[in-house]
Amino acid sequence: MGTSLKEEFWDRIEDIRTGMLGTNTARSVPMSHYVDEDANALWFITAKGTDLAKTAQSGVAAEYVVISKDEHLYARIDGKVQAVTDPAKLDELWSAIAGAWFEDGRQDEDVQLLRMDLTEAEVWATGGSLSFLYEIAKAHITDEKPDMGQHGTLGF
Repeated sequence: MGTSLKEEFWDRIEDIRTGMLGTNTARSVPMSHYVDEDANALWFITAKGTDLAKTAQSGVAAEYVVISKDEHLYARIDGKVQAVTDPAKLDELWSAIAGAWFEDGRQDEDVQLLRMDLTEAEVWATGGSLSFLYEIAKAHITDEKPDMGQHGTLGF
């Protein structure tokens, strides 16, 4: 038997770099995530002055949407996002990409770490464009619906 949808989700999201993160009071914006599968969480680095960071100070429901043609993963991820002060975690996640956004790099006073604890995700894990074309062609020949991969709702 193949891998579970949850295993596919974690495996593929690890290789995806961006999605759209928002809350009910902060519009969705492009963000890069860092995967923490053991904690069922995603981490983000943002600036303290953003609507997202301000909203997350007290912890709030959030939605993160990921679409990746390369990894063949489409997901709407729900959870709670919280602003966190954790210098060790920030050191672990810090990269040249994050540093490009902050004038004083890792030491910039505007750096804000966000943690999103996942509660649920609706996930589509497909086989990609060649698989899609094969399934469409097969469906025309056999009059059966095409197999478009795995789809389901995951709980965390």
